[in-house]
Amino acid sequence: MKIILDGMGGDNAPAEIVKGAVAASREISHKIVIVGREEQIAAELSKYKYDDSQITIVNAEEVIEMEDSPVKAVRAKKDSSMVKGLRMVKSGEGDLFISAGSTGALLAGSLFNIGRIRGIDRPAIASIYPILGHNRPSLLVDAGANAECKLNNLIEFAYMGSIYMEKVVGRKSPTVGLVNIGTEEGKGNLLYKSAYAVLKKSGLNFVGNVEARDVPKGACDVIVCDGFTGNVILKLTEGLAWNIFKMVKNKMTDGVRAKIGAALLLTKIKEIRKETDYSEYGGAPILGVKGPVVKMHGSSSANAVKNTILKAIPYVEENVVSMIQESVYNIEEILASDE
Repeated sequence: MKIILDGMGGDNAPAEIVKGAVAASREISHKIVIVGREEQIAAELSKYKYDDSQITIVNAEEVIEMEDSPVKAVRAKKDSSMVKGLRMVKSGEGDLFISAGSTGALLAGSLFNIGRIRGIDRPAIASIYPILGHNRPSLLVDAGANAECKLNNLIEFAYMGSIYMEKVVGRKSPTVGLVNIGTEEGKGNLLYKSAYAVLKKSGLNFVGNVEARDVPKGACDVIVCDGFTGNVILKLTEGLAWNIFKMVKNKMTDGVRAKIGAALLLTKIKEIRKETDYSEYGGAPILGVKGPVVKMHGSSSANAVKNTILKAIPYVEENVVSMIQESVYNIEEILASDE
């Protein structure tokens, strides 16, 4: 397998990208191609011992910045690390593309350069959602790609998320839940009521509506919602977790007795922190495009880069893109029967 890595994408590029790539290369036999400004990437690589037949560089002089207009940047910056990497997947020079760059540009670039899976209306960002106390994270689909959705979009998200959870995460017959303002079947607006009715007879392991308060409890394996709702859930959870840890830290360093208690609990506190650390879970796949594309957090550390590479490999090995393509017929059939 040839893994294409955007060497210039994200806040910590290229230093953390290169460091993470070297760390991942020590655990896999696959080849890693880092795309970006060759001189800068080579300078970072020179800091480490690595197999130069396993990690190579493809030069790309332009960089798509976070503040760039996504569509304009993708169209204008043809020699950017992102566009060049996506085209390598399209042409068959690579099997997987990973980037910590602009989410909007990566979505636009994936559509322009790789294209949608035929029959999938809109690609979605699928983000791993940690469940505290359980080694069974959920998958949130959509996490921000589509602020407004139609019925077929929600059904597509459910099918794509279910396939990804089963084939990549290894969750047999994953449960699928629809985010709503109540658990009863008649809750929500017309879109969500219609989605409930279709998912109920979809053949997926649909468990019904799920309230937001139950999402962190692991109410289902695949959390389905529009991108606006999904992004709010994700950002609210991140902010809440950060504030809780900050409060606990302040309380546990407030006085001698508190510090002694904190010292005794340090191992457990570190375990909890690790469970909520996004860098442990890898990146978010963009489901629905005709090639494996994974989005990393913009501030990804070397550890996040390494874990994204390692955890994205089954995306290719299990041929998830083809399986989503095959599921289109089921989606069309179930939607036609609902008309």
